[in-house]
Amino acid sequence: MSKFDEKVAQYSKFMDDKGLDYNADLLKAVTKGLGPSIYKRDAETVSGSDAKELLTVKNNFLIKKLGLEDGPQLDAAIDKVIETIGKSERSKYRAVVYYLLAVEFGKEAIYS
Repeated sequence: MSKFDEKVAQYSKFMDDKGLDYNADLLKAVTKGLGPSIYKRDAETVSGSDAKELLTVKNNFLIKKLGLEDGPQLDAAIDKVIETIGKSERSKYRAVVYYLLAVEFGKEAIYS
């Protein structure tokens, strides 16, 4: 198994453990879209309590990648995803956060 496939399997297991339904192909596409950052421990995760980190998620992913308009709905969606994963969960994998946000806004087609 390649290192990439190992990461996808890790994120799949994480979502299974959390009881989250997901599309494996979409999760794989989101993971691929993150490039080499998935291999760096710090870049691989999102800190749910770091305002600067959450702003990066909003600007770089929601606005630039998904093409969404800035507004309170973006912050609300990020909060919802963090809550879904669990605020106390230390490993909020970026691939999982981005996957859940893409689904939340119905932007799965970007990864087709």
